[in-house]
This record gives sequence, structure tokens and C-alpha cells, in this order.
Amino acid sequence: MHASDTIPEINGPAVHDRIVLVFGATGQQGGAVAHALVNAGWKVRALVRDPSSSGAQALAATGVDVRAGDLADEESIERAMEGAYGVFSVQPSSGQGAAYNVSDEDEIRYGCAIADLAVASGVQHLVYTSVNAAGEQQTGMGHFDSKSKIEAHIRGLRLKATIIRPAGFMELLMLPGMGLDKGHYVSFVRPEQAAQLIAVQDIGKIVAGIFAAPDRYAGKTFEIAGDTITGHSLQQSLSAAIGHPIHYSRFPNALLQENVFLGRLAELFDDGRLSGHADIQALQAEFGALTSFDAWLQGAGKPLLEAALQAGDAPIALR
Repeated sequence: MHASDTIPEINGPAVHDRIVLVFGATGQQGGAVAHALVNAGWKVRALVRDPSSSGAQALAATGVDVRAGDLADEESIERAMEGAYGVFSVQPSSGQGAAYNVSDEDEIRYGCAIADLAVASGVQHLVYTSVNAAGEQQTGMGHFDSKSKIEAHIRGLRLKATIIRPAGFMELLMLPGMGLDKGHYVSFVRPEQAAQLIAVQDIGKIVAGIFAAPDRYAGKTFEIAGDTITGHSLQQSLSAAIGHPIHYSRFPNALLQENVFLGRLAELFDDGRLSGHADIQALQAEFGALTSFDAWLQGAGKPLLEAALQAGDAPIALR
């Protein structure tokens, strides 16, 4: 963690009856944030494209005020922001694959529009979730550099805002095609190389803590993570969780040279920007215990692990 990213102290969370508008609430990060805020006593509103979807109905069942809208429809965003105290901002990106049909330019436009509308609507605190590779130095990966541009736009506004930069999600390690069904596992880190991870549920926990102490976190940008792994520890953790030996290896050099996307991601792990620099001890002092990878495999990650073991020859889906 850089000196400018020092996390301030917090005396403890408070329960509020004010409204927080959560974007992406039917997705991973937004869903975790909505759940954590509801549990902390906040009134939560969610903007969703289809209020009749199963995900939206599940949100409504927990007390979330579900509103119909679309990121491309600024009027719907403006209506959803009426009376909102806070906003949690996350957008789909090109890195999530073709199914989302979102370009890097779309992501930037959506992220900037949400921040601009927050100012116009009198929102008192915006929390934007970025990525640990973001920063002044461009990565050459559009779905990372788009977040750096949104960050810069937010900092230029008269808006109380906090920016978090999560490490890689533990959930992403369970994508199909990584070889678990065949007794091995491949990823980006070298056997001895350290890389940070975070469980999506802990993003929600941290964001709820940030909203509980706006004056302490406003203007801050910091990385968040819950655990550090290596290739060797991945092998040990997966073997223990599955109950038989799993062999770990980094993606073959030939594949990384052939596939520009995978190769650039590997380079970003090697230069440290994707491996992470979060101060996990400080985060736990601020926000409470965070989930280790081993605990995640035995808890929230267990169904995902079981699904990965049945994935067969599904293609690698890293975006």
C-alpha cells in the first residue's frame, strides 16, 4: 500500500436509515454490497434492467427497493438517485466477455455519468470500485485502463468519494477450464510468486464500513484484499479441499506468447500491478476479519469448487 493510500482509523460501524443506491446489485460485487448494507441497517435501492428477473426478485425479498433502469438511460439513473444519500458505483466491462456487450468506451461513459449525476442529485458519498492494476501508469489492457480514467474523472468532481481497488476475486479462480477435473490447476502466478485475492463477500463488508464512516474515508483510494497466495499454496489448498493431490503450474510460455490477452495479464502479475499491494493486516484492523482462501474453499467457494471439478473440457474463460 502506498503512503497516499493509508487507511484512516474507524471507531466502529453505525446503522443508518439513509438510502444507498447500488449499481450491479444482481452481479457479484453489487450483490455483496447490497447484502452487507442491508445487514448493516441501511435502506438499499438497486437499479436493474429487469425487475422481474430471479436476481432482482431475490433482492426485493431481502428488502431492497428494486428500480427499473439501464446504464445507457441517464434519466432512469437520475430517477433512481432521487433522495439517495450514497451510491455504490460498478459497471460491466469488456473484460467480462462478449455476453455483456460492453466496450471500454461504454464503461468509461457509464462510470463518469454515474459520478456526474451523483453530483447533480446531491449524493453525499460515492464509493467507486476499480481494480488493483489501476493508476497513472497505463496497463495496455482496456478494461483496466478504463477504470483509471473513471477514477481520474471522479477525483475532478466536487463530490465526497472513496475509491477501492480490489485484488483478484477468489471466485475467478473457479472458472471452468483450469484443469481441476484432470488433477491439475493452471493460472498466472509462478510457484513462488505471491499474489493477493479477495472474496467478493468481503468487498461488501468493506464497502459497508466505508459508508458507515464517510468523513474518514472520503478522498481515499486504496487497494483491498483478504489473503495472499502463491502457486505452491494454491496447490496445497486445492489438494486439501478436494481430498486428493492437485498439481499446480503456471500457464505454458507458449500459450502466453501466442495469446496476447493472457500474456499481458501474466506480465501485469510479474510487474506487481495485478499481484497486489494491499495492507491486509491494516484492512482487518479497520473492517474486521477477512476471508482466507482456505476458509473460502470450505465455505462460500465450496459449490464453485465442486462445479469446477465437473467442468470437463470447458474452455478457459478469463475475461
